[in-house]
Amino acid sequence: MKVTETDLPGVLIIEPEVCGDARGFFMETYNTERYGEAGIPAQFVQDNLSSSRGGVLRGLHFQHPHGQGKLIQVLEGAVFDVAVDIRVGSPTFGRWVGVNLVAESRRQLFVPQGFAHGFCVLSDNVLFMYKCTEHYRPQAEGAVLWSDPDIGIHWPIENLLLSAKDKAAPRLRDIDPDRLPRYSRS
Repeated sequence: MKVTETDLPGVLIIEPEVCGDARGFFMETYNTERYGEAGIPAQFVQDNLSSSRGGVLRGLHFQHPHGQGKLIQVLEGAVFDVAVDIRVGSPTFGRWVGVNLVAESRRQLFVPQGFAHGFCVLSDNVLFMYKCTEHYRPQAEGAVLWSDPDIGIHWPIENLLLSAKDKAAPRLRDIDPDRLPRYSRS
């Protein structure tokens, strides 16, 4: 397994070992020991699967309190996946990183708690799976505007399809800091 750090501390690209031959392939999508050694929390409590058509953008979502770390993988298709640091007091507050996740590469992305997350679909359809370190809690969910000019994400496609809720999300600077996670050096 190869782990690559991104420009945002804690956001990691994981390239699992894939064993394949003419019959197909095999890979571990998660292993407590190996992923723990790579700095990824060992306890996931919920798995989610979503399907979206081409051009859909979902995000930028977060949960506070009860922040969710997410281990993300595309099972079919391709996405441009984004993490934004929204931890008040963080040296990288408001910065983002984007990664192309394509089913054929088997690459994964780990987004720790304290980050907003979103993706846009680059293929005709996508099956998008992610493990979460915390249960979904509707009362704790939040969102940041996908097109927040202060963040400046360069989405790779135009004419994106968004939910009404995502279109109406506030800019990061307009969110009460008490609704955002705090940065901690530990």
